[in-house]
Amino acid sequence: MSSTILHPPVSLPDDAFEDQASLTGHSTPQISTEAPKKHPFLEALGERVRALRSRRGMTRKALAQLADVSERHLANLEYGVGNASILVLLQVAGALQCSLGELIGDITTSSPEWLMIRELLGQRDEATLQRVRVAVGEMLGTGGGNANTSSRIALVGLRGAGKSTLGQMLAEDLGFPFVELSREIEKFAGCSVAEIQALYGVNAYRRYERRALEEAIQIHSEAVIATPGGLVSDPATFNQLLAHCTTVWLKADPQDHMKRVQAQGDTRPMAASKEAMEDLKGILAGRAAFYAKAQLQVDTSAQPLELTFMDLRQQVRHLLQLSA
Repeated sequence: MSSTILHPPVSLPDDAFEDQASLTGHSTPQISTEAPKKHPFLEALGERVRALRSRRGMTRKALAQLADVSERHLANLEYGVGNASILVLLQVAGALQCSLGELIGDITTSSPEWLMIRELLGQRDEATLQRVRVAVGEMLGTGGGNANTSSRIALVGLRGAGKSTLGQMLAEDLGFPFVELSREIEKFAGCSVAEIQALYGVNAYRRYERRALEEAIQIHSEAVIATPGGLVSDPATFNQLLAHCTTVWLKADPQDHMKRVQAQGDTRPMAASKEAMEDLKGILAGRAAFYAKAQLQVDTSAQPLELTFMDLRQQVRHLLQLSA
């Protein structure tokens, strides 16, 4: 049974759900045309929920089902007009694989050390924060910095960017084995990616994904690896990828992503959405900053396949100091 809200839910703006009057043919008395003022905390909370959901490539309906809350209550939460109970927030945080502190945005107040670290880093720019992250990763032995010209070439990007097609072409050109990480995940689990998620859930899938990457790194000193689009959603797995592979972000316009995925006969994870393109744009926006950590970038929408491959080939060979 879905969880409940402790306080009566506030109605969403007219564009969030169909107006009841349009469905019944009867007019509804309007008390006030002025929208209720949103509380800044609830508005910021809703933005964080939307950002986390987009980063993980989930529709609102999928998150509501996974968190066992009603889609209406989740919509209220995302719009910043619903005063959700702490139990609902716990369920949403669990479904998003993040701590309640991260959802609320207050994890850095959990200890004196966190407070002092936050004070040191609070006003730093992105480049400085990246150097700090890499230094901390090296100190802790967890990696996180970009590998220095590793011969493992990892292609990252959203589904439909061309990772499989261009990855096979690049592997053949370099004489490296080609590793489709999704297929390796299926070997570990003994079933398809869709069955893993349906039977065991997203958390189990992420564990298989990390194991598959670890094994690929251990087995291959040279390889071209096509990674799943959502790999960047798990910070530990993404740190490992950055530390042991030369990374390339294959970028594409949202329209090209959608067209290519549909050509493959698969619109997952947007299959059940009436606003598939908006969902795809949200996923891409939520992951773009993570994809941008890659050492190289290739726009696969800018030119035909052969020219795109030549651009990829030239950049990779130059970085690896191989003859063209």
